[in-house]
Amino acid sequence: MINYKLLFRIIGQLLFIEAGFLMICLAVSLAYGEDDSFSFLTATLTTMLAGLLARFAGRDSDNNLSRRDAYLVVTAAWVIFTVFGMLPYIIGGYIPNVTNAYFETMSGFTTTGASILDDVEHLPHGILFWRTMTQWIGGLGIVFFTIAVLPSIVGGSMKVFAAEATGPIKSKLHPRLSTSAKWIWSIYLVLTIACAVSFWAAGMGIFDSVNYSMTTTATGGFAPHNDSLSHFHSPLVEYIGILFQFLSGINFMMLYMSVFKGKIFELCRNSEFRLYVSVVTIATVWIMSLLITTREYELEQAFRSALFQVVSFITTTGLFNDDAGQWPHITWVVLGCCMFIGACAGSTSGGFKCIRGVMILKVIRNEFRRVLHPNAVLPVKINGQTVPQSKLPSLLSFLAVFVLMTLVSATIMISVGVDNTNSITIALSCVSNVGPTLGTEIGPVMSWNSLPDVVKWISSLLMLMGRLEIMTVLLLFTPAFWKDN
Repeated sequence: MINYKLLFRIIGQLLFIEAGFLMICLAVSLAYGEDDSFSFLTATLTTMLAGLLARFAGRDSDNNLSRRDAYLVVTAAWVIFTVFGMLPYIIGGYIPNVTNAYFETMSGFTTTGASILDDVEHLPHGILFWRTMTQWIGGLGIVFFTIAVLPSIVGGSMKVFAAEATGPIKSKLHPRLSTSAKWIWSIYLVLTIACAVSFWAAGMGIFDSVNYSMTTTATGGFAPHNDSLSHFHSPLVEYIGILFQFLSGINFMMLYMSVFKGKIFELCRNSEFRLYVSVVTIATVWIMSLLITTREYELEQAFRSALFQVVSFITTTGLFNDDAGQWPHITWVVLGCCMFIGACAGSTSGGFKCIRGVMILKVIRNEFRRVLHPNAVLPVKINGQTVPQSKLPSLLSFLAVFVLMTLVSATIMISVGVDNTNSITIALSCVSNVGPTLGTEIGPVMSWNSLPDVVKWISSLLMLMGRLEIMTVLLLFTPAFWKDN
């Protein structure tokens, strides 16, 4: 039986945390003296009241969180955070439509970066900061943040971590999950500060450098300018963006081991990191050569544009320094592959994840060997460790559901009038939490405002499922989940 009292108590505490983030944006709004202060004040008080009611409903609850409770609380937390997170947009009239406000907020928290706003530059600073902060909060996970800050709130935190963490293999830096969470969030914070300082040193203002650093390290893509990083017309700014997008796509535990423990060579020997670097290198060289031969780009410009877009797509960030929608169509295929595979597990990026790519390549290699040696025992090994046999069916199931969900969603979008190319790339972009799409009607530098409402709701669901690695959300739609036994 589901422990509803405990769920209410956890949700209530999470709403208090969200109210705290809204208060930070209220302070930003007051500092700039703009008209969004009332929106944040009302949203903060409403969220706190809802948190109090949830806490009251969960009074006298025990701390016995089952695995089923963990999956439910994680999915519910993301949906509820989104519902209350859209209040500043609606109250202030910046996004008066509920469908658009929910879409924008879900895109933020899931770090997808797709936006329905045609012109973000007219928004007040507090709202712009909230858009970026939603991505920074969602970068490593809403509940994972709670485990790091207030581990006592989330009973059975290991089960919650399993429900929210990305990648097929869950690992920890420390036997205590809360300690691991603190270390990982510390790395995330250091990376964000380093990125902000770098952008500021390259000529950005304080507000822009903080916003771009949060959206870059969260691999989100929301920007306070309509033309993203190309607004600054600075190759240095773009190279800084490339560097921190790339770093944010690396498994944070590997980053910890390589930077803080000085084990750089272990990072270079890691199979997932090597595949990540290989895909980035091959895709960049391929697109760069096409831009030089078909679009007459200069060598440095072609290299910078190609590398930026490849890193942006594979890390599922969605920032841009060029309009890839105007490039040769073959580059769309290359970027689409980057969009699908994603970066490393345990990072802030989305997609299928390179670790699963490594596993599939090793499974295929073993099948070729099994043809020649039918009786051979061929374990799948990654970085010298044998992958448990139970992980392989899960891997193939995830791939099948990932592809099937993309195709079904794209088919529905085509049936309501979205063109074929956009339908496929919109579905893939949402389930991979990438943000930009490739096509003529809605290109990588355009907003999604023109899409029908039904497509926006489907896209919002796909974003959530993609961020929580599909199975966490789909599990709630199975009859077995709700049976008491």
